[in-house]
Amino acid sequence: MEYHLQVRWGDTDAAGIVFYPNFYKWMDEASHHFFASLGRSTWKLFQEERIGMPIVEAKCEFHAPLFFEDQVCVKSAVAELREKSFRIHHQFFRGDQLVAEGYEVRVWTTFAGDRPKAVPIPAELREKMKREGAMIRYKEGS
Repeated sequence: MEYHLQVRWGDTDAAGIVFYPNFYKWMDEASHHFFASLGRSTWKLFQEERIGMPIVEAKCEFHAPLFFEDQVCVKSAVAELREKSFRIHHQFFRGDQLVAEGYEVRVWTTFAGDRPKAVPIPAELREKMKREGAMIRYKEGS
C-alpha cells in the first residue's frame, strides 16, 4: 500500500531537514490510509463500532535526510499479524532512495466498556491484511 506526501515547511527544523517526529506522524497517517484502502475507515470504526488501534510500540531508523518540498512515498504492509495485534512496517522513499523505515505495533481495541480492552481482529479483515502483507516478510502469531 502506498501513501504519498510532500514535505511542508513546518515539517522541517532550522537546518531545513525534516524534524524526526514527523516520520512517526507520517507512519500514523499511512496506517490510517492503509485501513481506508481496505474499506475500513478508522474514523468510522471508532464512531460506529467503538474500535480503535492504539500504538503500543513504534520505531524508526533514518538512512538519509528529507528536505522541504521533497516528494515522499510511504510503502506500508502488515509484517506480523496476531489474534489481537499487528505490526505494520513502513518504508519511506524519495524516488528510488530508501530514506527511512520503521514500524508500529497496534492493538485492536474496543472502547465500548468502561476501559479499553484488546479484542480479536475480525476474520474478514485479517484475510485482507494478510493479502496486503505479501510485499514484505509475513509472520502470523497468536
